Amino acid sequence: MLTYIVRRLIHAFVVIVIVSIAVFILIRLLPGDPIEMLISQTQLTETTPEMIEALRHDKGLDRPLPVQYADWFVQMIRGDFGTSIMRNFDIGKEIGNRVTVTLMIGLSAFVIGLVLGPILGIVSAVRRGKFVDNLVTVIANIGITAPAFWVGILLIFFFGVRLKLLPIYGYTLPWDDFWMSFKQSLMPIFVTALGPIATTARQTRSSVLEVMSEDYIRTAWAKGLNERKVILRHIIKNSLLPVVTLQGTMLRMVVGGSVVVETVFVIPGMGKMMVDAMLSHDYPVVQAVTVIMTLVVVLSSLIVDLLYGWLDPRIQYD
Repeated sequence: MLTYIVRRLIHAFVVIVIVSIAVFILIRLLPGDPIEMLISQTQLTETTPEMIEALRHDKGLDRPLPVQYADWFVQMIRGDFGTSIMRNFDIGKEIGNRVTVTLMIGLSAFVIGLVLGPILGIVSAVRRGKFVDNLVTVIANIGITAPAFWVGILLIFFFGVRLKLLPIYGYTLPWDDFWMSFKQSLMPIFVTALGPIATTARQTRSSVLEVMSEDYIRTAWAKGLNERKVILRHIIKNSLLPVVTLQGTMLRMVVGGSVVVETVFVIPGMGKMMVDAMLSHDYPVVQAVTVIMTLVVVLSSLIVDLLYGWLDPRIQYD
């Protein structure tokens, strides 16, 4: 087991290096110059080429690209993400301030999807062909196909603009104002959790139906075991492996979805930070946020793989 974990951690490091190189190159291929964007239109007419080059040198953008990448990567390994080009803030501290907001919304949505999705899937499978099965199927199909930004805009229009029940933008931490935080969180958490709930419900339903068709389940029914015992002791645990696999994907979906949700609801989290940095060509910020999101994804994959062995003793790690 220890050897497997070490090997996976090495693979994770390699993935992070590859992603960091790709982002480093791709963000610089986008049209536009961050230095020219940093200088306002009025200042640009009064700025000489020498002053622009001096500013470029001060931001470290005049060095060869391999040198820029090497310096940035070494600093990142040491825990220093550098300084923003546009607003001159410490990126590490800013991420520390924003990651709490992203985690509050993202983890809440993930937990809701983790709990509610399997429950809906199990109920739908056990009541196959009944009204509740049809209802869950319709809701799951809508949740999978509806774009997050479109659902968010609809919620803002109905609950924020028309009914004026919920705030349409911003986020307040619960220890600052719990009631305001609760109201501001409802729509973003719902939008973020909708996809995981729908996808997990469908996967759970399919997995449970497959297990229910096995011979040992029919034997359990024939022995006269009641429905509760059959479902809890035989069906659920044997249906969990595909669902656990999916949860790793759902966590990645939640992390990636923060970019859309935080932009739609103007939430000051890491997703909004990423979008603002890309629009302003703030290279170090985009690189730092991308690496952190990649780290979350690879670690979630490792955790899911380790859960396999706990759920299914037949799985051995070499």
